[in-house]
Amino acid sequence: MSTVKKTFAWFIVILFVLNLVIILSENTHLYKGIANTYLKGKKGASIDEYQIFHNREVKSGIHQPWPIGNDYNTQKIPSALLETLEELGTIAYLIIVNDSIRLEQYWDGYNENSHTNAFSMAKSIVSILIGIAIDEGKIKSVDQKVGDFLASYNEGEKATISIKHLLTMSSGLNFDESYSNPFAFPAKAYFGDDLRALIEGYDVVESPGLKFEYLSGNTQLLGFVLEKATGEKIADYAAKKLWGPIGAKYSAFWSLDKEGGNEKAYCCFNSNARDFARIGQLYLNNGVWKGKQLISSDYVKASVKAADLVEKDDGTKLKRYGYSWWMTDYRGDHIFLMEGLMGQYVAVIPSKSAIMVRLGKNKMAKEKVHRLPKDLFLYIDHVLDQY
Repeated sequence: MSTVKKTFAWFIVILFVLNLVIILSENTHLYKGIANTYLKGKKGASIDEYQIFHNREVKSGIHQPWPIGNDYNTQKIPSALLETLEELGTIAYLIIVNDSIRLEQYWDGYNENSHTNAFSMAKSIVSILIGIAIDEGKIKSVDQKVGDFLASYNEGEKATISIKHLLTMSSGLNFDESYSNPFAFPAKAYFGDDLRALIEGYDVVESPGLKFEYLSGNTQLLGFVLEKATGEKIADYAAKKLWGPIGAKYSAFWSLDKEGGNEKAYCCFNSNARDFARIGQLYLNNGVWKGKQLISSDYVKASVKAADLVEKDDGTKLKRYGYSWWMTDYRGDHIFLMEGLMGQYVAVIPSKSAIMVRLGKNKMAKEKVHRLPKDLFLYIDHVLDQY
């Protein structure tokens, strides 16, 4: 047998063995993952690949356009910041002050109408929907047990988990949050096709309500709680209670695990910078939109106050996370925000009555200020210094 034939034969054997391992280990998500990453020259997820998934439309209502400020785009982005924005693959940068757009810029062919993935900003959206469901009496309070909605959480240690534990990332469940491990929860959830079955494979390993550990599986559980509590798909509930009322221009798309399946509640809400900014404006106004209270001010305030927990890694008091909203005390201001994997931000800066939106492909993940990505503070400084 020639060397070429032997090599080919070994290749077939290896391929067969790998496929057998994938199937027997029930890691078939790897097929879709490899096909849409490594075989396309990528190492992971990208911001505009919602088209490779089935999606459920989050329908918009009557569009309520943003007012445009008299000084719209007259103040240029400082050169050093502009260089950073471009180096990090920014595709949208938007600043709203006193309800009006003051600065707006797009890159790489993206524009105000482009849909891209919010990634974990979706967690804050799910939190808002939980708050609305509480206002409507469909959920009693954040202290209600998850087991009241999900039968498998009625036994053992799982029966102690409350909705608040999921909102504040203190469930004690053993979800893993590695974004580089193809066998970790994020990869299985993102490329897999059965979120309900996936969720059932995790257990409580620490007492709930004590330590903060950021785990996407917690929000996926909240999605299932929300669906059971409301009797609706969360995309449909979001359309009626949030996306329509805040006047979004375009319908959003919430990616599903399969056709007709479940929303990836922990991520994968796809929209544009102007419409994302509306969520920040709603929270800046303590849950009021155009004079109507869409979500209780008490829930909003609790959402953007640090939960009474400690950091899991060093036991220090938690200062950066509430009900699935991030926050920091910076330059005399209590700033709170939604954050996504690749530097998707909707930051609320109360002292300036401002909303900053940044969407893009990278962030300064390894460089931290107050345990948050360093680039976030460059954008906040820009708003504080220039507006």
